[in-house]
Parts: sequence; C-alpha cells; structure tokens
Amino acid sequence: MTLALSDKKARLISELRDEGIKDEGILSALAAIPREEFIPKVLRSQAYENAALPINSGQTISQPFVVAFMTEALGISKNHKILEVGTGSGYQSVVLAKLCRRLFTIERHLPLLNGAAQMFKKLNIFNVTTLFGNGMKGWPEQAPFDRIMVTAASEEIPDLLLQQLKVGGIMVIPIGPQGKTQHIIRITRRGDEFVEENLMPVKFVPLLPGIVHES
Repeated sequence: MTLALSDKKARLISELRDEGIKDEGILSALAAIPREEFIPKVLRSQAYENAALPINSGQTISQPFVVAFMTEALGISKNHKILEVGTGSGYQSVVLAKLCRRLFTIERHLPLLNGAAQMFKKLNIFNVTTLFGNGMKGWPEQAPFDRIMVTAASEEIPDLLLQQLKVGGIMVIPIGPQGKTQHIIRITRRGDEFVEENLMPVKFVPLLPGIVHES
C-alpha cells in the first residue's frame, strides 16, 4: 500500500530537519506548498521524495533539501526584496514569496514562465512579478535587491548580478562547469567588497544567456 501524499510530505519535512534544516519558516512553507502541482502528472507519486525531478523545457525542479538549503543560506526576512534568476516550475519562487515582501523572478523559457505564472495565481501568491528575459543580466530597473538567488549553475559569478545587490545584501548561486563539481556559493556585499563562502557541492542545469519562446 502506497503512502498518501500528505504522509509522504510529513516524512519529507522530518527528513529535512534531520539533514540540518533549522528554519521553521522555511519548513512551514514547504509543508504548505503542494509540490505535486509543479511537476508532470506522471511523476506526482514522487513529489515528496527528496530528489530533483524533470520538468518541461529540459529543466528540473530542485531536490527539496537543496531548495531549503539555498533558501536558508539567503537569510530572508519579511521586509526583503528578492531577485530570483530561473523561475523554472515556480516551486522555489513560491517558497521565497512566502518568506519575503516582494519577489522578482526571471525565466528564459516562455512556456515555463507561463506555467509558473498560472501556479502563482492558483495558489494566491500575489507578491511575485515575473519577467521573460535573460537572467544573466538581472533586472536593473528593479535593483537594488536585498537578496538574489540563482537556480542554475554559472561557470563564473555574473558581475551584472553582483552590482544589483544592496550593500549588506546576499546572493546564493551554484558555480562550476557542467559535468564537473559545482558548489553553492554565498556572496555577501560589504561596500564595494564581495565576500564569498563555499557552502555545498551540487549539480544544476547551466545558466544560459538569451531567451527561448518554445520548449
């Protein structure tokens, strides 16, 4: 007999606690969000496994632990204005939106962005503004940001994103080439200085320039 989704979700939240996620706000957000809504129907039985899953346009929805870990690394508060580069399914976006004042999210795949926007509406998430565009350029018209999260791996830290951080702001981004070890890096802006911390090895899809109208 298979476990109900609610039981699987409770087991996942317990597993995330055991793996070191301490922020109860993040755990509560994950418990409240129906992850099964963000993945293809054929994979919904796997929605609360602690694993990355494929979505449309050759992209993935990140492993729940990585979602929680990156969110916790940002140190979000309710008054923060956040930029997310890589909307994807919209799952990470909803987690961020539940924790901050305002989220601005950019996606280069139009089908993914449209699907995510529909999910925001369905879940009554109204503090998110979306942009179909090249995330590597950030969103200068809305800068500066208190926090920036990048959900795809860049071989180098994009300078344009660094310049859109407020002084005292934090960016979390996977860095490293495809096919080799990548690491989640946390960058804190202190005046004109950017302090880097290497947090955890990961595997992400690449951060790419340009836009894609069709999957």
